[in-house]
Amino acid sequence: MPVPIILSSPSGGGKTSIAHKLLANRRDVGYSVSCTTRPPRQGEIEGRDYYFLSVEKFRERKKKNEFAESATVHGHLYGTLRKEVERVLASGRNVIMDIDVQGTKQFARAFPESVLIFILPPSAEALIDRLEARGTEDVEALIRRFQSAKDELKAIDLYQYVVVNDRLDSAVAAASDIIDGKGDRFERSRNIELDTRVKELMDGIQRAIDQYSARK
Repeated sequence: MPVPIILSSPSGGGKTSIAHKLLANRRDVGYSVSCTTRPPRQGEIEGRDYYFLSVEKFRERKKKNEFAESATVHGHLYGTLRKEVERVLASGRNVIMDIDVQGTKQFARAFPESVLIFILPPSAEALIDRLEARGTEDVEALIRRFQSAKDELKAIDLYQYVVVNDRLDSAVAAASDIIDGKGDRFERSRNIELDTRVKELMDGIQRAIDQYSARK
């Protein structure tokens, strides 16, 4: 029976890259195209990466209860259409979703059979490097993303599984095992070092926030 597979991580944690790899590697996985009010990034295509909507159109669809989840992230609206999820499930494929924590809470209520996977960066330094390397954020935007990362880490107990994205191929293999029902070792409850790892990540991110705040 196909189910939604939700991947969440702090911005820069690698959830989108993992989702794309799973889609390329597995025939039993499909992608639900989300809606957003943010402008397209270079190379993004309407209907493949996102449905790019005006704020007005987005709110109209939300009012009609067309979204399984919706959230405001970094000043833009994002949402997952119920019909998109149902379309992929009806084809006999699992649905891969890469959504944030606040969206996951809503989505899991709409589709309680969902499998929830949290993707952790290997270290705060790695996460910070990934965000800085994008080169698309000013100081204020980076601080917001760092703060959001801390907030998302606080919600890790919502998820059934935790995968550390130290190497992309290993993280993809772990997510694939979870989809196949062979991911017991990635269960959150079995990770006895998880609390310590999360605290170290949050402390490192806070140091980055303090450093960037001092530059303003």
